Amino acid sequence: MALRGFLSRRFLTYLAGGVLSALADVGTMQALLVAGVPAVPAASAGFAVGLLVNYSFHARVTFRDLAGGGSGTVLRYLCLVAINYLITVAMVAAAERLLGMAMPGKLLSMPVVAVNGFLLGKHWIFRQRAARGH
Repeated sequence: MALRGFLSRRFLTYLAGGVLSALADVGTMQALLVAGVPAVPAASAGFAVGLLVNYSFHARVTFRDLAGGGSGTVLRYLCLVAINYLITVAMVAAAERLLGMAMPGKLLSMPVVAVNGFLLGKHWIFRQRAARGH
């Protein structure tokens, strides 16, 4: 994707939703870590909270003009979630093993997950109407 695509209004809206989701995600993870929950379950819970915020925001705001709805959209979104979850947990586990801290892995995973989510969201998940010329 060209640099222009990443500077589009849609991508900037996507990033705003991502920031909101990230705050929910990292806040949940940090609260659980402070409460003594192990890193991977804490990261998983944070990911789940961030996921709910993320899907709601992007389906209603970022890609509302593309979203055709239906079970196909939900199934594709769940595939993306699985991919992004594996990326996140792998990076958290690697950071914990290499650095003795989970949070750097979480923070480093976020831009990777953001770019992956935007590209797949735009071109695969929320593409129904766009494919029909809207």
